[in-house]
Amino acid sequence: MEDHREEPDMDTACHCTERRDRNTNAILYNILSQMESRDPRQSNLNRSPFSHPCPCDRRRRVCLKRPSKTCQEASAVLVKTVHFMRNLPAFNQLPLNDQFSLLQKCWAPLFILGLAQEGVRFEVTDTPADSMLKKILMNRQESVDAEREQPTVAGVSKLKSCLKRFGSLDLSPKEYAYLKGTLIFNPDIPELNAALFIEGLQQEAQKALEEVGQPLHPDDPGRFARILLSASMLQTIPPTLLTELFFRPLIGEADLVELLVEMLLFR
Repeated sequence: MEDHREEPDMDTACHCTERRDRNTNAILYNILSQMESRDPRQSNLNRSPFSHPCPCDRRRRVCLKRPSKTCQEASAVLVKTVHFMRNLPAFNQLPLNDQFSLLQKCWAPLFILGLAQEGVRFEVTDTPADSMLKKILMNRQESVDAEREQPTVAGVSKLKSCLKRFGSLDLSPKEYAYLKGTLIFNPDIPELNAALFIEGLQQEAQKALEEVGQPLHPDDPGRFARILLSASMLQTIPPTLLTELFFRPLIGEADLVELLVEMLLFR
């Protein structure tokens, strides 16, 4: 799967290095630099240029370039995700509270798997800056938006890296199904009533995933381990990123998890 991250325009390109050079002699800059140099954790992070993302990417807000088309495709994936869960006989045997807990925990990684499986591609662009008058008139709404984690270049890049990785694995439909099972039946979620039963279901799904993949790739014994490693990356993508990027334009101020619960209960 190709990475569609756009190159920044000249007027939005990163100026972190330029600003750092310009402020080298500033007193505040020198104080902060000394504090960072005394922190061993910060020193370790700065050893590699790839382990410390550009601050511009972490702050630079983005939105979908074609929201109408992409939100429609994302919604279709989300509906399929919930239908997949509620059509599992073992899932329906669980207490309702356990079903709700599993849904809340796993909908995001399952949705990302769905994007990869369906080959959904999307592009982002910089979020337009509001005028000063709009900021004043919408001050209350601005404070609400500030409480939510808005999509950034760094967050979207991380999401696309996950999608690209699963695209390179070339999973079969059965592998996707069993991998989803390993994510759904997560016994580590607190306060589950049927944790032991769920743990057994996860082990069964993992075993089936390994068995179905071996005949397809007999010359690649490390593939199963790579699949599980890639699956662990899904947990690093915050659900708020997915909600704000793909669904906020559709649901407004509604709570997405509450909508998912309603979909789950609608038989």
